[in-house]
Amino acid sequence: MELIEVILSDENLEEAIRRVKRNRGAAGVDGMKTSELDEYFSKHKEIIKQQIRNMQYRPKPVRRVYIPKPNGKQRPLGIPSVADRVVQQAAAQVLSGIYDSTFSDHSYGFRPNRSAHDAMKDVLNNLNSGYDWVIDLDIEKYFDTVNHDKLISILREKVNDKRTLHLIRSFLKAGVMVNGLVSPTELGVPQGGPLSPILSLIYLDKFDKELESRGLHFVRYADDCDIFVKSEMAADRVMKSVASWLERKLFLKVSPTKTKVVRPTHSEFLGFTYWKAKDGWHCKPSDDRKKRLMAKTKAVLQRKEAVSRPLAVTFTKLNQIVRGWINYFIIGDMKAFLDEYGQWMRHKVRVIIIKQWKKPKRIDTNLQRLNAMFHCNFTDEDTYKVANSRLGWYRRSGMDVVNYALSPKVLALPSRKTGRPGLVNPLEYYLNNRK
Repeated sequence: MELIEVILSDENLEEAIRRVKRNRGAAGVDGMKTSELDEYFSKHKEIIKQQIRNMQYRPKPVRRVYIPKPNGKQRPLGIPSVADRVVQQAAAQVLSGIYDSTFSDHSYGFRPNRSAHDAMKDVLNNLNSGYDWVIDLDIEKYFDTVNHDKLISILREKVNDKRTLHLIRSFLKAGVMVNGLVSPTELGVPQGGPLSPILSLIYLDKFDKELESRGLHFVRYADDCDIFVKSEMAADRVMKSVASWLERKLFLKVSPTKTKVVRPTHSEFLGFTYWKAKDGWHCKPSDDRKKRLMAKTKAVLQRKEAVSRPLAVTFTKLNQIVRGWINYFIIGDMKAFLDEYGQWMRHKVRVIIIKQWKKPKRIDTNLQRLNAMFHCNFTDEDTYKVANSRLGWYRRSGMDVVNYALSPKVLALPSRKTGRPGLVNPLEYYLNNRK
């Protein structure tokens, strides 16, 4: 059976439809939603299959959207129509089955059953084996600069089916629609479609094989790659050599400003950096990622907005942020940071709670109630002083009465009455979930 027939099999297309529906996502240029896929394919499936077989299928241009990057710049995404997304997904499933087992063991991004945690374990293994000079390799605008002809020639080595190759090229050449105008795409693999990840892996696998043939230690996650050597001299030599190879063989440009030779403590990979203890190298979240967490938390706890919304909503948002961040960085060491962050977050939460109570009488009543309920042993005079203090909300919320009445344990208790979840204690969550 020709490869195109495997891609177009009913079973493969049905699986592709299921995955696209599950992933949802925005509509493409035609405005069709994922909820309309079943009806659309029941009517047009055979026509689409015949067009692909006859090499007459014409994908719609992708819809250009931009998402902000932490450095203030914007990352361009190309959103295919949902029907094109299904065809891309069907092709990606088959290509993944062909290629995944052949990829390098040191390639982790966009691959099943491989995670950033696995990549970091590989990194630490290299560092603790004495390869503690790091080449932080940055490929400039990788997804936007993939050479189409080179990609097709690489695919042709294993995909001996002109109709499959024609289908893939048609997606590469589909164009981009911005403000109603379609621009051609001569280079690049647009981020946003199901086919892009596997194509990017296939393209850079050539680089992986080159590094392996040289006996180099490396870890790659999508277009992020770190190479590990034992000396600064070797690192400088390897950096120049691999940059030259990428330009000559894959037509990719290495950023001269972002690609650098560093010690692990000055390296950042997937949001992690490193520190050395007596028992070897360990990883931890980078300062930049800590700042991003603080900024995200601060945005949720903006006083005006937070005071006006129910605590249940605020607590839910905070819990999602905290759990998501810790789950990603859980293999890193961050006890001291999470202790400090948790205290800071709870202080800001107490400010919100006290301000929601607003009136001195209500503040006094609620503090007395909590005092009695949790045996804080404060006097009526203590709670009265807090309620009627002329201090600002922030300083008032840092007083002992408020800290004990709204302790971490109290804040962690859910409210059945209001449906408010308990507030996650970051340090506790980290310690309880770390393997």
